[in-house]
Amino acid sequence: MKPFLIEGLKFDFRIYVLVTCANPLKIFIYKDGLARFATEPYRKPCRENRNNLFMHLTNYSINKHSKKYIYNNEDPLLNNNHVAHKRSMKAIFKYLSNQEHNTKQLWERIKDIIIKTMCVVQPYISHNYKTCQP
Repeated sequence: MKPFLIEGLKFDFRIYVLVTCANPLKIFIYKDGLARFATEPYRKPCRENRNNLFMHLTNYSINKHSKKYIYNNEDPLLNNNHVAHKRSMKAIFKYLSNQEHNTKQLWERIKDIIIKTMCVVQPYISHNYKTCQP
């Protein structure tokens, strides 16, 4: 009901996890990923805005069609990486840290969710891929 917003926009993280073995489970979590932003400022869903995908969804495939979409250009002369609608997780963590959020605790919670999720799917992965079994 009350999503955490950055600059009034909904966002999500895309975090990359490499599974090198299913049995025993071995995973590596990449310490950087992407933050993807909606292109319209968030307002609580109502009849007038419930179909505004640019407000409620963070998918790149949707938001790239918005007139407000700002591409992340790596050229430092353009200096738009802090406003782009796709940013590095490191940039967002720096922003959150500057806002006095506990980013170390956030990262630990993210890792915990990833590990628990992988533990839940481990039997399925092990059964289907038969990887690393003796």
